[in-house]
Amino acid sequence: MTVEPRQSALAARPDGWWRSAVVYQIYPRSFADSNGDGIGDIPGITSRLDYLAELGVDVIWLSPVYRSPQVDNGYDISDYQDIDPLFGTLADMDALLDAAHERGLKIVMDLVVNHTSDQHPWFVESRDPASPKRDWYYWRPARAGCEPGAPGAEPDDSRAAFAPSAWTYDPVSGEYYLGIFSPGQPDLNWENPDVREAVYAMMRWWVDRGVDGFRMDVINLISKPAELTCGGPIDPAPSGVRRVANGPRLDEFLAEMNREVGLDELNLITVGEMPGATVEVAQRVTDPARHELNMVFTFEHMNLDQASASKWDLADLPLPVLKGNLASWQDGLAESGWNSLYFDNHDQPRAVSRFGDDSPEFRVMSAKTLATVLHLHKGTPYVYQGEEFGMTNAPLVTIDDYQDVESLNHYRLAIADGVPEAEVLASLNRKSRDHARTPVQWDASAQAGFTTGTPWMPVNPNYLEINAEAARRDPESVFAHFQKLIALRHGSEVVQEGRFALLLPEHEQIWAFTRTLGDQVVLVVANCSSAAVEFPAGLPDVSGAALLLGTHEASDAPTLAPWESRVLKLA
Repeated sequence: MTVEPRQSALAARPDGWWRSAVVYQIYPRSFADSNGDGIGDIPGITSRLDYLAELGVDVIWLSPVYRSPQVDNGYDISDYQDIDPLFGTLADMDALLDAAHERGLKIVMDLVVNHTSDQHPWFVESRDPASPKRDWYYWRPARAGCEPGAPGAEPDDSRAAFAPSAWTYDPVSGEYYLGIFSPGQPDLNWENPDVREAVYAMMRWWVDRGVDGFRMDVINLISKPAELTCGGPIDPAPSGVRRVANGPRLDEFLAEMNREVGLDELNLITVGEMPGATVEVAQRVTDPARHELNMVFTFEHMNLDQASASKWDLADLPLPVLKGNLASWQDGLAESGWNSLYFDNHDQPRAVSRFGDDSPEFRVMSAKTLATVLHLHKGTPYVYQGEEFGMTNAPLVTIDDYQDVESLNHYRLAIADGVPEAEVLASLNRKSRDHARTPVQWDASAQAGFTTGTPWMPVNPNYLEINAEAARRDPESVFAHFQKLIALRHGSEVVQEGRFALLLPEHEQIWAFTRTLGDQVVLVVANCSSAAVEFPAGLPDVSGAALLLGTHEASDAPTLAPWESRVLKLA
C-alpha cells in the first residue's frame, strides 16, 4: 500500500478546489469487467482511467466496492475496511488510487453509514441482548398484546423502502430491529457515541489510504426522530424513509464528523445524499461557516414527474416546473452553501430518455442540450457513466427483465394490491433503477466490450450504434460536447462562480438564464423540445455576443432548432 503523506495529499487539494471540479460517478459492477466473470471490477476501472482523463473530469466517485452480501448491490456493507471479492482486493484498490492520482484524478468513496448489512459483525453481535453492541442498532419489543413474530406484531406500521415493514423480527433475541430500507440493511443507532467513533475511525483509515472525499449515502437519515430514539412508537406513515429524515441532531453529527475526520482541514470533497431535504436544510448543511458538508444531493427535481409520494405514480413534467425547481435551489444557496448538479445517477433512469428525446433523430442533440443547461448552472456537475455519450433506457418489457430489488418489490406489492400488470410494467419501464445499471457500452464488439463473459445484466441492444468508441471518433458527438462543457467550466470563472438568474420562467420550450460575475455576463438559451421555436422577446440583447458553445453550427438565426442550445458571452 502507498500511504500518501497528509501534507502531500493536501497540496493536491487546495482550498475550494471542488468548486471548479466535475465529478464522474462509476457504478462498478456495470463499468468494466477485467476478468470475464460478467461483473465490473476495480482493475476494469483502472484500465479505463485514460478514457476518463481524456473526458476531462476531475473526480471519480465509486459506488460501494466494500465487502457485502449484495442484497442492495453493495449498499449493504458487511466490512467497511475490505473490498468485496466481486470487485477485487485492497491491493487493487490501492493500485487504482495510485493510478488515478498519477493522472490528476481524485477518488471519492461511497460512505454508507445510516445502516450496515445484517451480516456485519457489529449487527451479528448486537443480536445478543446482553451484548455491549445491543444499542448500536434499534431494537424494539413486539406491539403490546401481540405475540412476537406474529403478523401485525411489528412495533409500528412503518414501511421500508424495499419491504412491507421497516421492522424485522429476530428469533435469536425475540425482538424487532429497524431497517428503513430492507431487512438486510439494519439502521445504525447514531445516538450511541461508540457507533459514531467507529464510523469516524473507518473514515480516517480510508483518508490515510489516499481517498479524496466521501459521497454520503442517505446521510440525513442518521439522526432519527426523538420519539424513536427514546424508544417510543412513531405515527404510521406510508414510507419509513420520509419519517426519519432531517432529524434533530443531524447538524451536530455532521459537524462532529467533519471535525473528527478532518474533512475541511484536509480539503476533502463531501456530498451528502439527502432524500427529503429542503433548501433550508441544505443552506445549513452546506454553509461553510458551519463546517458540515460541501454540498448535498437534492431529490426534489427527481420527484417532479410523479403525481404522489410514490415514484411509480407517473405524471407529466412541464419544463417550467423543472427549471423553476432548479432555479429555487440556485437562489436558495446563492449567498452561502453550494449546489450539486445532476440528472443521472445509479438510482435514476437515463436522463436522455426521461427529460430529453431518445429517438434516433434527437438523441444526440437532446443529450447535449440537457448537459448544457445542467453544467451551466452554478455548482459541481456530476456525470454518470454512459451519460457522456448518450446512453438510453433499456428495452425492459416483462418483469423477468428486471433485477433491481426496488423494482421487484414494487411489482410484487402492486400486483398484490390489484394494480393491473400493464400499469405496473409501464411505471417500471419509465422509472426503474435497472435502466441506469446496464453495462457501459464501450464499443460495438460482443457484449459492448464490457466483458468477455456473460454480463450480470444484459447489455442494451443499441450498443452497436451508441458506444464510447464511436463517440470518441466523432467530433460532433455527445462525448465531444461533454469535453467542451468541462473545459469551459475549468477555464471560466463566471461559469464557476457567476450569479444565476432564470429568464422566461413560464416558457414551455425555452430554458434560458444568465450567469453574471462583475461585468461578465453569459447567456444560456436552450430549446428543450423536439420542435423548432422562435427566439422570444424578453431575452438580453445578443448583438455582438460571442458563441462560447453550441449544439449546432454558429448562427444568428432567430429560430432555435429542436434541442438546440447556445452559450453566449454578451458584449
